[in-house]
Formats: sequence, C-alpha cells, structure tokens
Amino acid sequence: MAFRLAPTAASEGFRLEAHDSVGSTNALALEHARAGDPGKLWVVSKKQESGRGRRGRAWATPEGNLAATLLLVPGGELRLAATLGFVAGLALADALDAVVPKGRIAVALDGASQGRNRFELKWPNDVLASGAKLAGILLESAMLEGGRFAVAIGIGVNVVAYPEDLPYPATSLSALGADCDAETLFLALSDAWSENARMWDDGRGLDAIRKRWLARAAGLGGEVAVRIDGNVVRGVFETIDEDCRFVIRDDEGSVLTIAAGDVHFGAVASARV
Repeated sequence: MAFRLAPTAASEGFRLEAHDSVGSTNALALEHARAGDPGKLWVVSKKQESGRGRRGRAWATPEGNLAATLLLVPGGELRLAATLGFVAGLALADALDAVVPKGRIAVALDGASQGRNRFELKWPNDVLASGAKLAGILLESAMLEGGRFAVAIGIGVNVVAYPEDLPYPATSLSALGADCDAETLFLALSDAWSENARMWDDGRGLDAIRKRWLARAAGLGGEVAVRIDGNVVRGVFETIDEDCRFVIRDDEGSVLTIAAGDVHFGAVASARV
C-alpha cells in the first residue's frame, strides 16, 4: 500500500510528498518552505536516517515506522503556532484509536495514567500506550522573507520497532499486538489532523483543544518530577494553562507554571531523575 491522503485532507488543499527513505522529514519540509513552498504539505517516509527529537536528541525511524511532517506557513503569531503540537498529539491519538481495534491495546493502569484512554498524551509532545512512549512530536520553525514564518510539525511513530536503550519505557504498535502499517496510520492521521485543526481554528479554538488534550492527559492529578535546565521540580500535575504550559503544585502548596522541561511520572518521579 502506498502513502495517500484522506479525501478530507485532499479536499482542503493538503498535498503529499512520500519517500522510501529521507534524512529528516522536518529538515526536508523546512527546505521546501525556504524555497517558496506555500505550506499544507505532508512529507512522509517509512525510514528516516537522521531524525531528531527535542533538544537535539536522536530519533530513530527504522524501516516500517512512520516519519511524517506537516509543513505550514501560517499567519498570526508564532506563539500561537507553538500550540500546534497539542493539535498534533490529539490528531495522532484519534488516528490510533481509529486504526487499532479495541481490545488489542489495553488501557494503562500505572502511575502515568488514569485508566481512561488506550493512547494518552504526555506533556508536551509524546503519545503513550500502556504507559510507554509510542510516538514523539517535534515542532521546528524557520523565518521566511517578508516577516513570515514556516512551521514543521514532525510526528514519529514506532509502528514496527522501538529503541530499547532509553532511560524510559518505549514500545511499538507491533510489540503491543496491533497489526497496523505506517501507510494505514498516516491515512487516518491526515484525516484526524483536518478535524482537529478546524477545532483549533488559527488559535481561536485553543481552549477547546486544551480541554480535549486534558481528557487524554497522562499523569493528571499524580506525582511528577520535571527536569528544567539540570534542576528537578517535584509536585502534583494539576493542569495545563490557557497557553498549554505545564502547571504543578509543589510540596509547599505553591503553584508553578512550566514552559519547557522533561516530565517523569509515578515511581520515576519519586526516584532521582
């Protein structure tokens, strides 16, 4: 099966560029933007040679996994565009729900979950299944001529394989017993993106996105530890605020709002991270 767009995505003017293998779908998408591409372009591949995650970390995409980047050249503020990562998380979780039969993946019941969803969202940019990392999302931007900017929304999903040398649990759809390939998942993702982007509505619907995200949030109400520039802050995960920043209440009862950091749940939060 070849990669293809959902009819809803095609009707809304999205385009597709598919590769057997690439260096980085994000890097390629931003190259297109600098060359004048108007955006609404999906760049996808089942193999990525030099993918990367947050803070420059490597992100492995062996043959059969999904590497997908949506290139957008939006109007408005870059601050609002940064919340597109939450739209992406919801779109991917919706797509996974659509293509993975119920019963194939159980609802997690550990410290990173409230047991409500098979696929949960971990702030700011991961999708979990059974409490383990299944997918990551990376937003990158580039300034263009005329004061415009481009945003590359990278989505990497462990479809057939996952890295085992990580400091946190990871998994793949295959390891969880789900028989789904990258092409089928992308088809559903391109459809789910359109639905969630309409809800986001150029940032005007961010509150609705925030509420939907919280309904899928991993670790909500539980103990967390957040590493920020080498320091660790501990407390209870209370919510995300109107700008989608992470909000915790520490042991002294103070409310802390965090814009960026690495989040750890449950037993890991209690240990040294």
